[in-house]
Amino acid sequence: MISGTGTDVGKTVVTAGVAALARAAGRRVAVLKPAQTGVAPDEPGDLAAVTALAGAVTTAELRRFPDPLAPETAARRVGMPPVRPSEVAAATAELARTHDLVLVEGAGGLLVRFDPDGGTLADVAWSLGAPVLVVAHAGLGTLNTAALTAEALRTRGIACAGVVVGSWPAEPDLAARCNLEDLPLVTGAPLVGVVPAGVGGANPTAFAEGARRWLAPSLGGEFDAKEFTAREFDPARGEIPR
Repeated sequence: MISGTGTDVGKTVVTAGVAALARAAGRRVAVLKPAQTGVAPDEPGDLAAVTALAGAVTTAELRRFPDPLAPETAARRVGMPPVRPSEVAAATAELARTHDLVLVEGAGGLLVRFDPDGGTLADVAWSLGAPVLVVAHAGLGTLNTAALTAEALRTRGIACAGVVVGSWPAEPDLAARCNLEDLPLVTGAPLVGVVPAGVGGANPTAFAEGARRWLAPSLGGEFDAKEFTAREFDPARGEIPR
């Protein structure tokens, strides 16, 4: 399961990165999007972006709603049936029968409602015993949302596969650089990747090569959080990591 700490944090690009590395390793990969919101029926959604970056992976979308809202709200507004966690779990299990890796990309944050009963991506992860990879913002304010997400996982007995910064700015400020150290502290989970901003337009070959640098060995790459953090601090300004 891949969840953001909120919207527009880079979940889709991170999903594509994990998929690209798994595919390069010869694994059969499927990507499931339970609910795509804010996209018309004939418009490309997140799965189109994943295949454009990761190449030929199996994709499946359970429901699409036109309004850019939480899935439960978007379904209610247009009178469509909501996506139930049990439906997502069943679709995931079915894909797992013929694939080595199934990635499920959530909508927004971990506890965004899928249905009127309050079902969420966390419920899907718990029912399948699947770990959740958390994608977070780089800058100021990310520590609170990341900590809340990690706490929600812990209280439900769901494993956190780590934290990835989904869109690292070309010129990070002090808050962003300090967050490289602080995100693992507040979440209790390792920093397992930092993806540069603006890589969504790369071709599949360049993207796969980049993903290897951006994501940690646990995700199929070579990223070293300690080394990356040390590089981001400028000794000339007296800024050094703890």
